[in-house]
Amino acid sequence: MKIATFNINGIKARLTALTDWLDEAQPDVVLCQEIKSVDEAFPREPFEDRGYNVETHGQKGFNGVAILSKHPLEDVVHGLPGDDTDEQARWIEATVTGERDAVRLCGLYLPNGNPAPGPKYDYKLAWMERLETRARALLADEMPAVMAGDYNVIPQPEDVHDPKAWEDDALYLPQTRAAFHRVLNLGFTDAFRARSAAPGQYSFWDYQANAWPRNKGIRIDHMLLSPQAADMLVDCRIDKEIRDREKPSDHVPVWIELDL
Repeated sequence: MKIATFNINGIKARLTALTDWLDEAQPDVVLCQEIKSVDEAFPREPFEDRGYNVETHGQKGFNGVAILSKHPLEDVVHGLPGDDTDEQARWIEATVTGERDAVRLCGLYLPNGNPAPGPKYDYKLAWMERLETRARALLADEMPAVMAGDYNVIPQPEDVHDPKAWEDDALYLPQTRAAFHRVLNLGFTDAFRARSAAPGQYSFWDYQANAWPRNKGIRIDHMLLSPQAADMLVDCRIDKEIRDREKPSDHVPVWIELDL
């Protein structure tokens, strides 16, 4: 089963870019972030015409996550548990079943947190605490689980073109990286790093300052696998080349293949 994460940076602006990639890559499931659309306005038809079931957790003009799946979506949950006052649409999860096993898929759009310090950074760290709590619960279920999306976290120096330039950024602050590694240390596997340790492999390039032509990128789109899911990992890749297309997102898809 081919499962992808893709921050599309606006479903209306990137609809053609997304559907073109779907037609080429043929993923079974896509976890989308930053759809920037309320649920009622999400353009379901182009995806349903391609055989995808669609679930969204949207918000007007900001954030928003979605799951596109060629398999039925079961036990869908909208929103990260732990704070009933949180109105930001950043989490969606569901179960899909392959030929032999089922997997719990969690799509997330972790807060950016800038400027730091400040209330936005406090929200980011609090959200990451809730993420860790949910991660513990997923492990306790002993079901294959994937937590994938735009984490807005640069885990290590190899994941950024110029670590020094990002020292004061919320994506790379020591507290951010420590919170991310606390989740990993529970027993999750960073799927991409399980397949490649090479530096200079990124999933995001800013629209400014010729970041893409100069490969001034960062790796912030991650797929974390529970031990049961990690045992099923066949491959993990970044589809870097689509960043060079017309009207691209500033992110590119990251995908795994699981032997399900």
